[in-house]
Amino acid sequence: MLKGLPQINSRRNSRRWIRALGLATATALLLTACGAGTGSKSTATGADATGSFDWKKYSGTSLTVMMDEHPWTTGMKANLDAFTKATGIKVDVQAYGEDIYFDKMNQAIRTATSPDVFMTGLDFTVATQKDAGLLESLTPYINNPSLTSPDYNLADFPSGVLAPAQFPAASGATELYGIPISTECYILFYNKDLVAKYLGGKVPTTMPELIADAQLITKAGKGEVFGSLVRGVRASGIVDTPTGMVFNEWPSTAGTISLPYNVWFDGAWNKPRLTEPAIAKGLNDYASLIAAGPPNRFSLDWPDANTLFTQGKAAFYVDASVFGPGFEDKAKSTIAGKVGYTPLPTGAVGGGTGLWSWGLGIASASKHKEAAWLFTQWFTNSQSTATIGAFTGGPPRQSAADLPAFNSKLNIDYVNTVKAAMSTARPTAVIKSDAEPILLVIVDAVIAMANGKNPTQVMKDSQAKLQALAK
Repeated sequence: MLKGLPQINSRRNSRRWIRALGLATATALLLTACGAGTGSKSTATGADATGSFDWKKYSGTSLTVMMDEHPWTTGMKANLDAFTKATGIKVDVQAYGEDIYFDKMNQAIRTATSPDVFMTGLDFTVATQKDAGLLESLTPYINNPSLTSPDYNLADFPSGVLAPAQFPAASGATELYGIPISTECYILFYNKDLVAKYLGGKVPTTMPELIADAQLITKAGKGEVFGSLVRGVRASGIVDTPTGMVFNEWPSTAGTISLPYNVWFDGAWNKPRLTEPAIAKGLNDYASLIAAGPPNRFSLDWPDANTLFTQGKAAFYVDASVFGPGFEDKAKSTIAGKVGYTPLPTGAVGGGTGLWSWGLGIASASKHKEAAWLFTQWFTNSQSTATIGAFTGGPPRQSAADLPAFNSKLNIDYVNTVKAAMSTARPTAVIKSDAEPILLVIVDAVIAMANGKNPTQVMKDSQAKLQALAK
């Protein structure tokens, strides 16, 4: 757990559970034994609900919700009494630390006593759960006026935020399997005091400037302070931030980036494109920031990196925007009031950043799906998104960022930076249930370049590895 900050986001070790999922046939047998249905079958009760919308429609129902110990969960709990009063629905919250959450959740949703609602990652996590028949399609509920308030407005979520949870149906339409609850994008945090001391107060505005300034401060810091912090540990969970760096170097004239393949493949899993100049440039930018970090740079994940930054040990930190509110907590951060925020320094013309989201899903094995949808709907409406967004710093709805419940609680420079970054953000997800080997090839390429290997050769070798995986 991160010392000195709340345990924020970010499922960084979540991908390890994928190895424990087993064969698809074993999953199917387990689902049959437990009585868990598929999404397409289990939507019938939701689709059949009739009458006018009424928050009290399922009063007296008791729900179990399974949550990661996360600022979103803290904010939800703070507003849970209001939900119960408005709906008559009682909620049992089962929350676990992130180090064990994904293992417990992925076991629980395979049983007859599954939670009704649970937090899931809107990346290959949701794809794996959907493919295994563990997730309910939410589309029939959203489209049913008896179950969805007329002011819910799904269009308030940017399409790029919803995209990782959308999948084609047999009819050819698209169905939604999760609602975003906390979204992060990748920005530059900086220590104002260190930038003043070593750079005369000038914040770098381009990526080459950032790298050069980070190298300068690390050299001048003589082991006391360092120019940059980024995650350098060999784990597939770090891939989102370097993906954002690739997007920053991806020019508007370059090829299309689309899910499920993301930037790494050209429209098919057997067409990797790691030798694209923008991919090599973005990954090498990230590798250069690793190299300008502290001696333990190759063991850093977000908890240790955050601790170093809040202790005033680094000038620059590229990572998830959701860390911002914690940096301003005077009780837990020695640099509160001294942090600057800016979008990623300019790379290519038309470049941007990446985004990743937590979401809420309804288990296919839930016995109270309609009430579960009311819970999901209540806590993802515009007002709740703004209120809980003040805890997370990452409200996924566009309208929430402009509501006082959100923006009056946070540093205005932080709010404006996140808003600007989100306007250029693309999803970092690779929507493939067995994406782990792909992601490790990318992480290994970054680490090799951070160790001084030639970027061109590294990317050629990595391209060959992805081609071999495709076979």
